[in-house]
Amino acid sequence: MAELIPGTDTPAITPSNVPDKPALEGLEAKFTERWGLEGTYKFDPNTTREQVYSIDTPPPTASGSLHVGHMFSYTQTDVLARYQRMNGKNVFYPMGWDDNGLPTERRVQNYFGVRCDPAIAYNADYRPPATPAKNQRDFDVVSRRNFIELCEELAVEDEKVFEHLFQTLGLSVDWKLTYRTIDDNSRAVSQRAFLANLAAGDAYMAEAPTLWDVTFRTAVAQAELEDRDMPGAYYRYPFFTEDGTKIYIETTRPELLAACAALVANPDDERYQPLFGKKVTSPLFGVEVEVMPHPLAKADKGSGIAMVCTFGDLTDVTWWRELQLPTRAIVGRDGRIVGETPSWITTDEGKAHYAAIAGKTVFSAKEAVVELLTAADLLDGEPKKIMHPVNFFEKGDKPLEVVTSRQWYIRNGGRDEDRRERLIGRGKEIDFHPAFMRSRYENWISGLNGDWLVSRQRFFGVPVPVWYPLDADGNPDYENPLLPTDAQLPVDPAADTPTGFNEAQRDVPGGFAGDADVLDTWATSSLTPQIVGGWSRDEDLFAKVYPFDLRPQGHDIIRTWLFSSAVRADALQNIAPWKHAAISGWILDPDRKKMSKSKGNVVVPTDVLEEFGSDAVRYWAASAKLGADTAYEIAQMKIGRRLAIKLLNASKFVLNLGTTEDSVVSTDLSVVTNPLDRALLAQLAGVVDASGAAFANYDYARALQISESFFWQFTDDYVELIKDRAYGAAGDDEQASVLAALATTLDALLRLFAPFLPFATEEVWSWWRAGSVHRAAWPTAVEVADGDTTMLATVGSALSGIRKAKSEAKVKQRTEVLTATITAPEAQAAQLTAGLGDLKAAANARELTVATGEGELLVSGVELAPAEEPAQA
Repeated sequence: MAELIPGTDTPAITPSNVPDKPALEGLEAKFTERWGLEGTYKFDPNTTREQVYSIDTPPPTASGSLHVGHMFSYTQTDVLARYQRMNGKNVFYPMGWDDNGLPTERRVQNYFGVRCDPAIAYNADYRPPATPAKNQRDFDVVSRRNFIELCEELAVEDEKVFEHLFQTLGLSVDWKLTYRTIDDNSRAVSQRAFLANLAAGDAYMAEAPTLWDVTFRTAVAQAELEDRDMPGAYYRYPFFTEDGTKIYIETTRPELLAACAALVANPDDERYQPLFGKKVTSPLFGVEVEVMPHPLAKADKGSGIAMVCTFGDLTDVTWWRELQLPTRAIVGRDGRIVGETPSWITTDEGKAHYAAIAGKTVFSAKEAVVELLTAADLLDGEPKKIMHPVNFFEKGDKPLEVVTSRQWYIRNGGRDEDRRERLIGRGKEIDFHPAFMRSRYENWISGLNGDWLVSRQRFFGVPVPVWYPLDADGNPDYENPLLPTDAQLPVDPAADTPTGFNEAQRDVPGGFAGDADVLDTWATSSLTPQIVGGWSRDEDLFAKVYPFDLRPQGHDIIRTWLFSSAVRADALQNIAPWKHAAISGWILDPDRKKMSKSKGNVVVPTDVLEEFGSDAVRYWAASAKLGADTAYEIAQMKIGRRLAIKLLNASKFVLNLGTTEDSVVSTDLSVVTNPLDRALLAQLAGVVDASGAAFANYDYARALQISESFFWQFTDDYVELIKDRAYGAAGDDEQASVLAALATTLDALLRLFAPFLPFATEEVWSWWRAGSVHRAAWPTAVEVADGDTTMLATVGSALSGIRKAKSEAKVKQRTEVLTATITAPEAQAAQLTAGLGDLKAAANARELTVATGEGELLVSGVELAPAEEPAQA
């Protein structure tokens, strides 16, 4: 038993490794280094699938900067990883870096002053200029291989910053398990999967209408679209029947009049039924088109009859395909009206009118067509101004056009009902957290209107691994592509040659041509489980981690990353790629708007980490449920910091009493004799069970809430009630009982909080235990058959009542209570009687009377000792 020093409430002898002034500062650096040296989070490959918990970690874009949204979502994943590790799982927790895409391409260009041209030969000795040129026209032009090398060079520095910040945040990633989405391994896997899709008939080339970004000069997939409300106007003008009757249409895109292929109206619209199957002539250009019925035409929109142009929007594509209309494209890939007069415009007047718009941007062409209609007195009334949703590439700043081009596609159920249903079924193999997020996955599949376009007209990326033989006239044979062997991967068709050919045969009749396109970045990102899991390279590892246990990600990319990953896994492995999907919400600014770098409303993580500490930031992140959009709240971080500091100080109190690892009880509870101590352990058992159940259901926020609520009751009520006994005032047996309860509770609380507050818990663990709390087991409930789980709340409520009386009397809390009465229902009265010794000691009460009565617990008749007179000089 520790010796008491008169006039203090601390023992004379304290463990030497408990600091005098515990603090959070410096813990991140201290334990990050220790965890790395000791391999605390290292994955053990000598394992079985049943022992593994594998995580398909989202690879952040390494070409930018992290913001609090990253801290938010990655903390939530880490909390789950730590829980699984404490449950005995061999956690496979990798980290990737997404450096394959437009952001990286731009960053490398601007940082080094270079542009990529796949036609340029590789230069092994190339070094970029010391000072990049100010104008992009003056940038060095380099090969794709040189460009990728520069990307990797720059990425190394970017990734060091990211890794340091993630380690400071306490992510329990195995930093030996890292990859880049543009490295040799990822490119090989991406190309290997594409070739497997091609061999199985799941990938194909087609010339078809394609969404096109005129700024980036690349095709865009449906998943990369976003609608933006834009100002526009309806222009009303007529087509003419054979007898000269005017048939008015209303359109927001008069510049596409020369591309008109038909007029359509709803089959049930009686106004236009007599016209179905008949021809009308377009104004200005004099082209005959047929009036046709189609159910997508809306009788109540505009005049009820629509001009179908190839192509104004995706509805035009649907009409073109289903009505088998001719292709009359006039918008080029540069966003301008093509210069050559189309063959379907045959009249001199029509050719003259076309010449007035040829070569113009679509905006200028619209103005020109409106001027021509006005001059011909064909425009009916003033344009009706509107705001309407317009398709944009999510990274673009100009509306998308629809152009016809030859592209590569992967089948995704957009044009195949059986595949669509199968992919919906794959979603049912995944447990979504929260469950309602599955509907977003299913709704996206149900709304698909075409297969996944995976080719991109960019220079940087994973090349499409295909060449084409050229005939005697130099025309490519797209039906019989030349494919690389598996040993050749990764290949760059712009620089490498197919088997049986040499470089001199490139782009000459009888030779070959390399596919100039690259794969959509999602075509590689969709394979992160295969890339990091070892598919096609380490099948032993792949069998131990696949299908992955968890895919954590944001809800905004369910339609892109999650769905595309399911498409690839369905085709390649015939199974869903994960068992669980943990879907994070967005971080909102004070105006409840999503925080994003593009909006300029982000908060730099280093600032808040330095101000509040990592455990405080993690507390804020882990307080939010999966799927919930959450406000950025400094106040919540302050609460987390207060919790971490209180944990340090409460632990110091417990350990300074002389408790050790040997004080912790598990099965033999004979030393715990006091009813209040047994009540505490019984309550703790319920907390352990409830917290574990919440974690098992991926509800870490509930687990934190349960543990935190108990912790504050433990420190505010229990610790205050038992101090006298803890210092030995009631004898050795009573002291032994309370020390066992304190040690056992502290041991469990450190484990319960370890996933959330890894630094504070590891610090306390190091004061009295060997090893790491993060390698310790999740706590198990100590069964206390006779423990009363509500006793502590009752006795604590009585203590609060007495303290309130002292506060109202404006006396010190150490003031003696001469007498007081506590009235409570019978069950609570019995609890008070059992805990009366601790209550009297904590309240410094000479006499407490417990009375039975109805209603809520009530403290009354508090008589306080007279205030002490100030000492005389």
